[in-house]
Amino acid sequence: MTIKSRALVTGGAGFLGSHLCRRLLNQGWEVLCLDNFYTGHKRNLLDLIKHPHFEIIRHDICYPISVEVDAIYHLACPASPIHYQRDSIQTTKTSVLGALNVLELAKRLHVPVLFSSTSEVYGDPHVHPQREEYWGNVNSVGPRACYDEGKRCAESLFMDYHRQYNVDIRIARIFNTYGPHMCAEDGRVVSNFIVEALQNNPITIYGDGKQSRSFCYVDDLVTGLMLLQEKAKLHTPVNLGNPVEKSMNELAEIVINLTGSASDISFHPLPVDDPKQRCPDISKAKRELGWEPKVDLKTGLQKTIEYFQAVLSKQPELTYS
Repeated sequence: MTIKSRALVTGGAGFLGSHLCRRLLNQGWEVLCLDNFYTGHKRNLLDLIKHPHFEIIRHDICYPISVEVDAIYHLACPASPIHYQRDSIQTTKTSVLGALNVLELAKRLHVPVLFSSTSEVYGDPHVHPQREEYWGNVNSVGPRACYDEGKRCAESLFMDYHRQYNVDIRIARIFNTYGPHMCAEDGRVVSNFIVEALQNNPITIYGDGKQSRSFCYVDDLVTGLMLLQEKAKLHTPVNLGNPVEKSMNELAEIVINLTGSASDISFHPLPVDDPKQRCPDISKAKRELGWEPKVDLKTGLQKTIEYFQAVLSKQPELTYS
């Protein structure tokens, strides 16, 4: 295989990062994976360890890094509420200082840098579905602010580095993504529901279950990230996600049916600032990238269920909080 160039993936041992590393290698890239393993896991990369064009560096992106690469994918940051609220100050530092460090690297090397922002920049939206032009409705002093505002500040830094230093940036606003290599203990709804269903435990739903999300399978999302990285002169944010909405009650029913579970539903109080709706308008991604999700929810969930069945067969007492 002919090696194209060398890509840096920060947060490369995480759920999304590990899939991206694998895809880049398969397409002929040399990959430098950077992770401090706060939420990432080496087990996500076991099949890549001996790959001749893959390298791992243990490093906290809050501190500067000096490497030589041709493109940067900046994914490093805890992404689930359980993880990013565990050390909220560190989460903010990771977003802000991490952005500064990768931007300085991209500025020195004159290479494109893609930032994995989030739909959480829209907060609890008053506009539905959410378009990139919407400024959002975020509680700047709430328990989720470390992540929401950290990502918003990082977006500002990316835009300012582009305007002031002409750094070649990309900003991907990622909506709910799921698939193999999700962490069972991270509190995200898909992994929660699947693990609970496979163990025949009550399915935990917060609120009345009528709140909605849209779910994008990881393979589709990685395709979107790579298309965005390759798109020159697209420097403003782009939504990447699946525009098909499902309520939490609907998702729970689908998971129970696919797993053949005997689980009941258990309702709990809604967490503070939890959004009632989350759905992307992906018109810009369709127009500029020719991208839209291909994997339907049931197909993607079945693949994810098979992954967790394998995980639970090795860790039968797996639980999370």
